[in-house]
Amino acid sequence: MHYPVFDGHNDVLLRLWLKKSTKAVSDFVDGDGEGHIDLPRLHDGGFAGGLFAIYTPSFDDGVDRENLNPSPYAPVAQAIAAQTTLEMANLLFAIERETPNNGFKVCCNVADIRAAMKLGAIAAVMHIEGAEAIGPSLEGLSELYDMGLRSVGPLWSRDNVFGQGVPFNFPGSPDIGDGLTVVGKDLVRECNRLKIMLDCSHLNLKGFWDLAKISDAPLVASHSNVHSICASPRNLFYDQLQAIGQSGGIVGLNFAVIFLNEDGSYRHDLSPSIMIRHLDYMLRVVGEDHVGLGSDFDGAGVPNFIRDVAGLPRLVEAMEKAGYDQALIRKITSENWLRVLGKVWGN
Repeated sequence: MHYPVFDGHNDVLLRLWLKKSTKAVSDFVDGDGEGHIDLPRLHDGGFAGGLFAIYTPSFDDGVDRENLNPSPYAPVAQAIAAQTTLEMANLLFAIERETPNNGFKVCCNVADIRAAMKLGAIAAVMHIEGAEAIGPSLEGLSELYDMGLRSVGPLWSRDNVFGQGVPFNFPGSPDIGDGLTVVGKDLVRECNRLKIMLDCSHLNLKGFWDLAKISDAPLVASHSNVHSICASPRNLFYDQLQAIGQSGGIVGLNFAVIFLNEDGSYRHDLSPSIMIRHLDYMLRVVGEDHVGLGSDFDGAGVPNFIRDVAGLPRLVEAMEKAGYDQALIRKITSENWLRVLGKVWGN
């Protein structure tokens, strides 16, 4: 059985941008075999569409990726974030232009996503992870919306004008620091007005509940897992998951091994059963209409049995072996995401 996948989060634009190469777009279209994602492997894995993140990195990298308690990430200036965001958006639209036979479409509504999927084209939604580019006046938000932005994660794992980021330390609780700032709360209201999806995946606990209180849209955690299984501050407590389900939202299973492994380690040889364990918990607490996938491809280390986007069918096979029926797998792999996006966007 073939299940087209709509995925809640990937960082391929960052990977391509970091190349600083005039061939970055053709590398994606023709397939460079690097990282987790390129066009040929998207097709091999049954990837039909997803949220393509634009993320401005902190320019203090040199952190030990095996360290379970890395140093905090440095803030990013708005001017740098705005320039980086524009450059990655240009990459996204260049991919759309240069993919043969209209095989890659930037989509702003669910009808466009479904039309692209029907034609076998990749349906891409523009997402910003870490909203520094928008700035405290929020003027940048409307401009980005006009460009095609339809999803915003106000924070990454660092502080900015909108609130306090959640670090990657393990073990840890998301119950750290203050919630959203006044500007952060204004951003929530403005995203609601424009019908831009808000992503809770990098919010601390108080920020999550601030957003839940203010927002009139379904709660979305595009790439987060279960804190009681893996005690990373990036993962969600029972009551957060419950609130996502009650709001009509969605949580996307993150493939990052550090958010899956019980010890928070970078061990890549984990069994598919640990991903099923996270999914089972989410299904039980959030409900089968509110669980999807949020791979974090090209932004994190993923299990060896998946390896890259071409390995998505192996996760589907694990779901089948766990007893998930066709209707449930179809919901998890695409239909839940499309329903929630339609509810947020009003289409």
